[in-house]
Amino acid sequence: MPFIARYRKEATGSLDEVVITAIRDRLAQLAELDKRREAILKSLEERAQLTVVLKDAITAAESMTVLEDIYLPYRPKTQDKGDHCQGKGSEPLATLIFSGVYDLGIEAGGFIDPEKGVASAEEALAGARDIIAEWVNEDKNARARIRDLFFAKGVFRTKIIPGKEEEGIKYRDYHDWKSL
Repeated sequence: MPFIARYRKEATGSLDEVVITAIRDRLAQLAELDKRREAILKSLEERAQLTVVLKDAITAAESMTVLEDIYLPYRPKTQDKGDHCQGKGSEPLATLIFSGVYDLGIEAGGFIDPEKGVASAEEALAGARDIIAEWVNEDKNARARIRDLFFAKGVFRTKIIPGKEEEGIKYRDYHDWKSL
């Protein structure tokens, strides 16, 4: 980059090496974004899930994060805790919790079913929590709001593991560090 910035000013419009490097890096990001976009569109087409609205949203995505948030609900997935709990009949309880029911102990008692593997109100509530976690995880707006919250208020801390001080000596500046 320094060579291009110094000896090819006519081709770069006198941009400095920092700007040229940023352009190169952004070009690589956009190429990766286009590659992922094509893979997602192909996957959705093969599974007959691609709609005009979904295709427009995927085409308009300007970052990998937005693209992946759009694709998440359509991504082929394996059986997870939320799916397992839905099979046990916990989804109606999750809906009640999500709607703001306050006496969960009483409500959860109605979902005890030893035949389905739910032996107690605590197990029913745990299953409902897993389902709600899956709902929130797949909601792109919720993901964006949580991401914004962590960027605005999150704190990153590092601490050295006791007894590992000598192994991590070259990182001693970060042995007890926190971001602001």
